[in-house]
Amino acid sequence: MRTIASTAHRGKGADKASRARTKVKRNRLDPDVRAKLILRGAITFFAKHGFSGQTRELAAALGVSKGLLYRYFPSKGALIDRIYAEVFLRRWNPDWESILTDRSRSLGERLKVFYCDYAEIVREYEWVRIYLFAGLANASINRHYVKLVIERIYKPLINEFRHEFGFPAIEDVEVTEPELELMWNLHGSIFYIGMRKWVYGVGTPLDMNGAIERMVEGLYANAKNVMRDALPGSARTVPAAARTRA
Repeated sequence: MRTIASTAHRGKGADKASRARTKVKRNRLDPDVRAKLILRGAITFFAKHGFSGQTRELAAALGVSKGLLYRYFPSKGALIDRIYAEVFLRRWNPDWESILTDRSRSLGERLKVFYCDYAEIVREYEWVRIYLFAGLANASINRHYVKLVIERIYKPLINEFRHEFGFPAIEDVEVTEPELELMWNLHGSIFYIGMRKWVYGVGTPLDMNGAIERMVEGLYANAKNVMRDALPGSARTVPAAARTRA
């Protein structure tokens, strides 16, 4: 009887161990899938809590060990770089630059088309909050993104304004601080709409495109005076409007 009972007990133990091994095997994810899940969880975590938390807090929130987290992302900096690529670069439209520089359309039209599309980012919870928290934590995300925006939006657009109003191209006369501030003011106003929604929890424009178009009209109206004052010694070229009339 003891032999039968002992055998039965060992049989139950073997069955239990087999089920445990099956469960572990079933939960073993493809490395690429696991990395994507960790990245997605990290984006959610940082958007809610910011970047000041410890890696162990992130691992606990994701339900993984710290060792497993480091297996996929060897440092917090590496994880932040991936977050930048996923949240910011993935949302970057490669057509934006060609929209801004397409002189077959009026500059005013180009500005409205571009900024109504670009401003969609402020509707996104993760984009706004991660950008804000990254800046507060002095993370690399803001430095990378600011450099991208200056080179691929600010400078090309300043060049288009100079062409519009008959000032020298940026290849001939370096971009000035007042011109850059003109761009910072517009982008800051757009970003603040997202701050109102995702940080302060207050109302935002019901007609988002209308609000953006009015901002753009203000930018256009002010740009000529800013450039005239910022480039007092620059020789004027023939304005684009005059060339069109000719």
